[in-house]
Amino acid sequence: TKLQSEIELSTTEAEYIALSQSMRDLIPSRELLDEVSQILQYSAPDQSKTISTVFEDNNGALELAKCPRMRPRTKHIAIKYHHFREHVTSGNIKVESIDTSVQIADIFTKPLTRTKFETLRKLLLGW
Repeated sequence: TKLQSEIELSTTEAEYIALSQSMRDLIPSRELLDEVSQILQYSAPDQSKTISTVFEDNNGALELAKCPRMRPRTKHIAIKYHHFREHVTSGNIKVESIDTSVQIADIFTKPLTRTKFETLRKLLLGW
């Protein structure tokens, strides 16, 4: 990941931009796996397609990702961050809600208390 180069006006906007940037890594990876599976003539049993799930702990960003309509408070977000919406609406990628208490990514991005750090570390390492 890299630092965001723009100043956001809200946490929803910051989370949505971070979600968009993570999708920039996910979408080409999915396309590569699809091409490789076609070349190797591999198909997943009992499924015609594979669905990727991305977890988001901000309800505003989650709603923006799932419902492709503009709202007065979010219409200023640049169009370049909406590139992944067609993958979400087609069902190839699911954006799901996750409780902040179990959001493992927080261990890398936020200052945490010792107990919170230890809890997330256990989740990360699978203990």
